This record gives sequence, structure tokens and C-alpha cells, in this order.
Amino acid sequence: MRLSIIIPAHNEENNIEATISSLESNLLMDYVIIVVDDHSTDTTKDLVKKIMQRFQNISLVENKNSPGFANALRAGFLAVNTELFIPVMADLCDEPRTINEMYKKIQAGFDVVCGSRYMKGGKKIGGPLLKTFFSRFVGLTLHWLVGIPTVDIANSFKMYKKEVLDNIDIKARGFEISLEMCLKAYFLGYKITEIPTMWIDRKKGKSKFSMFRMAPAYIKLYLWAIFRSLLP
Repeated sequence: MRLSIIIPAHNEENNIEATISSLESNLLMDYVIIVVDDHSTDTTKDLVKKIMQRFQNISLVENKNSPGFANALRAGFLAVNTELFIPVMADLCDEPRTINEMYKKIQAGFDVVCGSRYMKGGKKIGGPLLKTFFSRFVGLTLHWLVGIPTVDIANSFKMYKKEVLDNIDIKARGFEISLEMCLKAYFLGYKITEIPTMWIDRKKGKSKFSMFRMAPAYIKLYLWAIFRSLLP
């Protein structure tokens, strides 16, 4: 099975080359990289074009809709023509070696494999304390109350079979898209598991995630999942 790695990138000139190089150095399966330029105003796009001259498995697409993580992912989804895909952040926060272990879980029969910072063996280094508390709370309570088979459902670092994407209706407009996709996959009966991963807060550039701006969308999905689990 081939894997598509989708990298949404908005003004990531300080990180994109290192992120791609890290992937190219660590991955063991057959894969392609899809970089989605999300309305960057720096040299991100030009850097990717230069990198494409070194690596033949990289393509560049543009988010032609309004800027933002969800629309950038949608643009990447449209370019996927492999059996598997995984979103990877452009800021070096995700551990590329975890992808090899995720791939093994897919081969073992799972449909979605979640990179978990909060299970045994996982680790989260840095980042705002409020964001950490919020993601821990959402993950743990949905695990215990709803039965979601991961304690870190908010993490975007998940590997999916393409058929999962083809069978869910995505409504999200922001970072909550990762929560929505996993929840809907769960309620459709797809097999989900998690493996430990390490997440490191970005050292260069500015995060695009706003806790206060995104909280209402997360809370809406959180409550939807709880009520959905109560239905017969």
C-alpha cells in the first residue's frame, strides 16, 4: 500500500525543508509527499519547488479556497491517489519515525492509526499549558465516556485508509477537522487504534492554532459525540 503525506504549509519557510528532509531520511514504505501551499506570503512555495528538483516523489498544490488548516487539508485530499494518507505538520512537531509503526498497524488490519502523545510511551514537549489540558481532557473523556480507542483524538497526526475519507462527510472549517474525521470514522465502525508518539513544539515560526478561537468548534463536536454515543 502506498502512502500520501499531506503537509499543509502557511509561511513555513523556516521549517519546510527540514520537515521534508526528516521524512525522506526516516520513512521505509512507498510514499509520496503532497505539500499544500496555504496562501503563503513568504518563500515557502519557492523552497518547495527547489526541493522538488532533489526528490521526485514530492508535489505542490495550492489551497485555492479561503486560508486555514481544514481547507488546506481538503486541497491535499483532492490530490491523494494512494491507498493511505497522513497529515503531517510543517513545523517539525511530528515524529516521522512514528509513521513506520503506524504503517505496520494498517498492515495488521486497522483503518485509522492515531499518534498518541498521552498514552504510555508518548510524550508532548512544550506548547501552551491550556492547550495541553484541553486536548488531554477531550481525549480522555471521549475515550472513557464514548469508547473512542485513543486518548489523544485531538492530535492531527493520524494515518487513514483512503476509503475512510471517501465515506465521511467533513464539515469542519478549522483544526477541529482532525477530531471530526476520527469521530465519524469511529461511528461508522472503522477499526481505530493508537500508538505512542513524541510531539515537540515548534522552534521557528508562529503557530496558527488559536485556543480561544477554535474552542467552540471542538466543544460542539465533543458534545455531538457524547450524545451520538447515547443513541440506540
